[in-house]
Amino acid sequence: MAMELVPKERKQMISNLMQFYFYDFTRYLELDVDADGAFLPYPGLEAYWSSGNNKFAYTFTVDNHIAGFALIERLLRSTEGEFYMTEFFVMQKYRRSGVGTWAAHKLFDLHPGDWKVSQIRANTPARNFWHRVIGSYTNGAYQERFNPNQGNPSQYFSTLSIKGIN
Repeated sequence: MAMELVPKERKQMISNLMQFYFYDFTRYLELDVDADGAFLPYPGLEAYWSSGNNKFAYTFTVDNHIAGFALIERLLRSTEGEFYMTEFFVMQKYRRSGVGTWAAHKLFDLHPGDWKVSQIRANTPARNFWHRVIGSYTNGAYQERFNPNQGNPSQYFSTLSIKGIN
């Protein structure tokens, strides 16, 4: 398994993968394709290559095949934490194989600090995944809070208190 910070020259890859991500979300959100059969572009995706050092787009691969991607945002002046797992996607073929756990733990290690990870409340598989992944990473030392408006859960934890300051 390998992880790569996606360079600007390859940003179309994330746009392409986003189509599969949106397709998965049609189970939980009202998303439709346009007249050409594609989902609308991900809003703000360009900022992952134009916002300085505050947004990060990663892909992870297995045997040189793309297995998924993650978008991470550095939260500036936020009481919610320093890093936010904005989007996280594992291709169906690689789910339940350990790839997602490996990628999430690697991302937490790459960005030490206070984290926030959120899910759509109805997305039970994602909620179960993140409880398992964050629970194993933190040895259960995380908090979960629900957004008062949408009711979506978020988990909060610090990689520094878990791994020791490195």
